[in-house]
Amino acid sequence: MMLDYRTLLISLGVSTLCLLLTILGTWMARRQDGFLLTCVVGLAFLVPGIFTYSYYTETPSPWIAVACCSLMLMGFATIYAAARQFRTGASSIGAGLQASLWAAALTALPIALGLDGLGFVSLNLAAASMLFATALEYWRAREEARGPLTGMAALYAMTGTSFVLCAAVLALGHHWVLGKAPDNWAEDLNIAVSIAGMTGIGAMSLMVHQARLTEHHRRESLTDALTGLSNRRALFEAYEKQSFSVETAVIVFDIDRFKLINDQHGHAVGDEVIRAFAEELNRCAGLTMAARLGGEEFAAVLRNAAPGYAEWLSERIRRNFADREIHVDGEVIRATVSAGVAYGREDCADFDGILRKADAALYLAKRNGRNRVELATSGSCTAARSTA
Repeated sequence: MMLDYRTLLISLGVSTLCLLLTILGTWMARRQDGFLLTCVVGLAFLVPGIFTYSYYTETPSPWIAVACCSLMLMGFATIYAAARQFRTGASSIGAGLQASLWAAALTALPIALGLDGLGFVSLNLAAASMLFATALEYWRAREEARGPLTGMAALYAMTGTSFVLCAAVLALGHHWVLGKAPDNWAEDLNIAVSIAGMTGIGAMSLMVHQARLTEHHRRESLTDALTGLSNRRALFEAYEKQSFSVETAVIVFDIDRFKLINDQHGHAVGDEVIRAFAEELNRCAGLTMAARLGGEEFAAVLRNAAPGYAEWLSERIRRNFADREIHVDGEVIRATVSAGVAYGREDCADFDGILRKADAALYLAKRNGRNRVELATSGSCTAARSTA
């Protein structure tokens, strides 16, 4: 029976090692996900802990018991830290390891005093607490990938429950002194659940990674690489099918004489000017969404805008940008911007129509001398798009 139990432990150790290598490979493919590396560190504690416990089943020794318990607790604590890092983005591996050292001390003390059964009760309860806490972190983060993260939370909770059963069997049987590894039905169940859990968690971790990678590519496809603003595609995806009321406005901006800036100073300086204007849009409170349409042209949407508010906000952006000094290679560059504003109306409620009206107003601002804001007239919603 002991040989079978040891074989199960070795199988668990191999499963854990395979999970470690899988997650390490995943992290190497996308190093932005730091929680994966934290998880690898946790598994790197667990693997030797499991194999040391396997050795302990054949050669019982208090020091070997203390070593395997300490390694496993540090592993579970670091895996919890990885789950918290996944949800919050902030590393908490230091606090997790500190908690594991306290748990290891509470486990080692009774083992050193000859109460190894009590030490294993402490180990199982501490491990269960960390696993339940890990399950809670993934459950709280489940909106990111509901299916895989819910499954991971369930597997961690199920594994935690099996550790509680191990502690309960020892405590209810008053097995405070064992002199060997615990050997009962709960231990066998714990090993079987842990092996299944490792396999399932590995598969679902890959699914979560793929979901994150897909979301990353989606965000990239909707983001302007030069400015970090939304791009034209993102703007139209957000508003193309929406109706615009009189309280919604669209503003189109165009940097004045941008071709001349490129010709006189070079495209690198032109890029800096574009980035500088994008910063003005980013820091402007009140815009619902800002996007770069392409080249030196930008657009912004305002929801719940009182009459006159969009013009006032556009004027403030225009003035701030005109006053801005752009420092490039020892040079000070100044640039201006023109803007056209259009509000939604009953006869012009679709986004494309309002964007055309705002663009027509921008063209008027260009004709009237640039570096100014113009409000769209009450003409036809299907006015032809003009350029300047």
